[in-house]
Amino acid sequence: MTFKPLFLLAISGLALAACETTSTASGGGYDRHVLVVNNSPYTVTQFYGSNAGSDSWEEDILGADVLPPGASVNVNFDDGTGYCTFDFKAVFSDGTYTTESGIDVCAVSQVTIN
Repeated sequence: MTFKPLFLLAISGLALAACETTSTASGGGYDRHVLVVNNSPYTVTQFYGSNAGSDSWEEDILGADVLPPGASVNVNFDDGTGYCTFDFKAVFSDGTYTTESGIDVCAVSQVTIN
């Protein structure tokens, strides 16, 4: 099970994104809202998104909620640090989990959990 960003960046876009993700200044004017879609056959019971500068998973974004198969949730990843690169972890109802590192939330508008 993996996350799949739903669009490909051109080579020039990748170079630009690499420059942008190293910023540690807050804000930057980027939209960090990402639609997280559960395309797996399992309910997601916990979802974590931590910026690349963090060494922990922070808090569960879903809280008391869950994300059933086929459902989606819009998440704002603007945590005030200015980071664009985030790591994601989805924990499923059967106890398994999947992680994906290096998602540029300033460049993608949707990620899919498969």
